[in-house]
Amino acid sequence: MPVVSHKGKAMPESPIRKLAPFAEKAVKEGKHIFHLNIGQPDIKTPIEALHAIRNNNIEVLAYSHSAGFESFRKKLAGYYAKHDITISSDDILVTTGGSEALIFTMGSITDPGDEIIVPEPFYANYYSFSTQSNIKVIPVISKLEDGFALPKISEFEKLISEKTKAILICNPGNPTGYLYSKEEIKQLAALAKKYDLFLISDEVYREFVYDDSQHYSILQERTLDDHAIIVDSVSKRYSMCGARIGCLVSKNKSVIETAMKFAQARLSPPTIAQIASEAALEAPESYYKETVKKYKERRDTLITELNKIEGVKVATPKGAFYCIAELPVKDADHFAQWMLDKFDLNNQTVMLAPASGFYSSPDQGKNQVRIAYVLNTKDLKKSAEIIKFALKKYNNQ
Repeated sequence: MPVVSHKGKAMPESPIRKLAPFAEKAVKEGKHIFHLNIGQPDIKTPIEALHAIRNNNIEVLAYSHSAGFESFRKKLAGYYAKHDITISSDDILVTTGGSEALIFTMGSITDPGDEIIVPEPFYANYYSFSTQSNIKVIPVISKLEDGFALPKISEFEKLISEKTKAILICNPGNPTGYLYSKEEIKQLAALAKKYDLFLISDEVYREFVYDDSQHYSILQERTLDDHAIIVDSVSKRYSMCGARIGCLVSKNKSVIETAMKFAQARLSPPTIAQIASEAALEAPESYYKETVKKYKERRDTLITELNKIEGVKVATPKGAFYCIAELPVKDADHFAQWMLDKFDLNNQTVMLAPASGFYSSPDQGKNQVRIAYVLNTKDLKKSAEIIKFALKKYNNQ
């Protein structure tokens, strides 16, 4: 009998979606689930994007250019200019989601056996994409007690070898919500230049920063042009997860030219979704302000309620819409499954993402969960109440 590949066997399950069968079973049993496991915003998509789809009179749904529509890329360059990032449309490659931008990046800058250094916990698919690319993730651990701040640069230097090709960060972070400071970005930039590495920054949550904080992009570092690669997406910014449109941005011409070959191999990003994404760039500034205001209120509500639960520890995120919470349990995977399979409070329960799947280091994050605060404040309060009662019952068994 033919067998699947070792690479296929090594592909990790999604910590965000692996509990879906238990959730489906719970729904069939009549339970209502509060979904805190996945970053699916309930914020409305900009009306400009929806109108662009509804009012379009396309008669032939044709391919676009492999790099994406030039009109879209020019508007994206204008968007970045508003964020003090000076690039041209030729520095942008439109991709099928930020996921494809990451896959193209890894394919363009690494060979099998190469290594990239990533602060962990990290977005789970970084590990999946690296497995797909036959490269190795080398983790440098950030800690909850430090608010998941950037580890000391000396910790990165210890891990650099002749196989190291890049450092990858998410800013603001998924799953931690940590926002790297300007000084931390400068430290990473200096390290990338010192060892001639690429610095990749996943900046899909750029707008979502709180407490008067400011996002600082790696492409604002003027001396980093040859080293910097940005991964971006419309999914969270415009609540358009289903559009699957992202982009790879770099002023390194060799990177763009190489990634273009991967882009040509998949032909083109989806046409209708590009039309919607281009139109979304016309959304007024008030759209961002209202969205950030809502997420800040949700963050404050969730952190306040979690801090009321005995034994729970949580770092206050400064960006994105996630936090990592440490629970008074030994196995958060088992607890999260148990909440769906064996527990309810007035026929309601909560779905969480076990945080162990956001680490590549063995035995890390076993008692942690990632929580996405994408629900309204009333539902977040109810969810925290359910978690409180669930923990009490679980630990008394």
